[in-house]
Amino acid sequence: MKAIKNLGLVIFLIGLAIFTAVPVLGTFRLDQSTFDEIIKEKNIKSDVFIQSINENVVGKDFKGMLSLSPVVSSAIDAANSQHRKNKEYNKVIYTSGHDMAALVGKKSGTGFIAQNKGLMWFFTFGLGIIGALMFILPNVVLLGKKGIKNNGVYHESATNRGWIAWMVFIFLVSFYLVLYFRPEFAVNWTFLVDPISESLSGNPAGHWFVYGFMYCVVMTVMAVRMYIKYRHNMYQVVRTTSVLFFQIVFAFLIPEIMVRLQMPYYDFKNAFPLDYDFFFQWNLKELLNSGGIGLFILVWGIVLTLVIVPVMVYFFGKRWYCSWVCGCGGLAETLGDPYRQHSSKSLFSWKVERWLIHGVLLFAIVMTGMTLYSFFTESSTIFGIKTQSVQNTYSLMIGAIFAGVIGTGFYPIFGNRVWCRFGCPLAAYLGFVQRFKSRFRITTNGGQCISCGNCSTYCEQGIDVRAYAQKGENIVRSSCVGCGICSAVCPRGVLKLENGPEEGRINPTEVLLGNDVDLMELVNKK
Repeated sequence: MKAIKNLGLVIFLIGLAIFTAVPVLGTFRLDQSTFDEIIKEKNIKSDVFIQSINENVVGKDFKGMLSLSPVVSSAIDAANSQHRKNKEYNKVIYTSGHDMAALVGKKSGTGFIAQNKGLMWFFTFGLGIIGALMFILPNVVLLGKKGIKNNGVYHESATNRGWIAWMVFIFLVSFYLVLYFRPEFAVNWTFLVDPISESLSGNPAGHWFVYGFMYCVVMTVMAVRMYIKYRHNMYQVVRTTSVLFFQIVFAFLIPEIMVRLQMPYYDFKNAFPLDYDFFFQWNLKELLNSGGIGLFILVWGIVLTLVIVPVMVYFFGKRWYCSWVCGCGGLAETLGDPYRQHSSKSLFSWKVERWLIHGVLLFAIVMTGMTLYSFFTESSTIFGIKTQSVQNTYSLMIGAIFAGVIGTGFYPIFGNRVWCRFGCPLAAYLGFVQRFKSRFRITTNGGQCISCGNCSTYCEQGIDVRAYAQKGENIVRSSCVGCGICSAVCPRGVLKLENGPEEGRINPTEVLLGNDVDLMELVNKK
């Protein structure tokens, strides 16, 4: 079995190495007719840019994006600089140099990768999937008897912040940096999944389709690992199946099919303020101009946030969304499961968490208020502040860097719920309801606790579960996502996830005066 695991690791690393090398490979040759299509598609009026591309790009061969991207970006920068200097603002190109390079690359790819999409898919995604499954599946035999095994988790470099963990960290961060800031280097990745994209939406793949497809692939493969590891815990099996279903069907397949049917691209499970651009002017206009389906999406989005979310949290806690539906939570629970023990349990982390996550929520609410005011008044500024600038700042700092680069890239070092714990505004909103008006709690039986610490160690939200268990207090925390791992790893059955009457919830910030009074009475009698 060990030989199969090692072979699987080798195959996986080969696929990963090829996938990593793909962005800088390939051959690109832009012909005149294709460039004319780009000019028309982007409504480019800059004669300076057109002349520069005709002279330096059209009809020439470029080996890899490293040689093509600087030429396209420089052409845009030079053209925009001249137009602004001459106050020819109608000719300024508002597409970034990186996005234009990605568009040119997508339409001009002629090399081996672009012409052998299926073969390259096998050598990247295919080898990665096969290798990962070969590494995971032997665990069915190796796990042996019933029970969840975390043996050696602090002795393996993949799970103890060792060199393997740092390599995963570098790959994940680099992957997100490419997606958000250098999309031209994702062009060759898009060729690999073009057939899949065309079969779903009817369009060639873009770099966000690559992300969505890879997201589903990684979650599916790591879900196999979850099924094996937690195979004797039905709650974990069903929960894993749920997040996998909602990610693949609601977040990936349905939106792509909607585009094929000439409908707006929309993920029906995505709720504001996690879906922070739902009320942006461009989105509101697109929905209102899409007829009945657009109006339905608009109403659904509002009802989901204001009615469905709080009602569901009241009955089931925030776990119904964070651990059963949310794509961010789904990735954290599958890909991030090997790293959950790295979530900091310190008081300092808890203080940072409270200020940071509620700060992001406040930022999202203020930004949305400004957005709606600008939309209805047709004013671009409020108190001298440009609404677009606020939106751009949030999109960059929160939407890209925090939620993407840090939120997922930092899994191997800081645990699997970095974004959910410290940044997600929807999690903060759900937490408010759960903390003060919900039937959900984790009950404890302090008399059975042996203080092994498993519950606290594997709490991805950084909650010191053992402290509650030892005192026999119910766990009622706004940050708890109800993943149930604390209960699953408890060897004594001390912890239980429940949805019961509100009066049964014990406030963890209050001392259990009743028990203290009884104890004092007993002491006085003696």
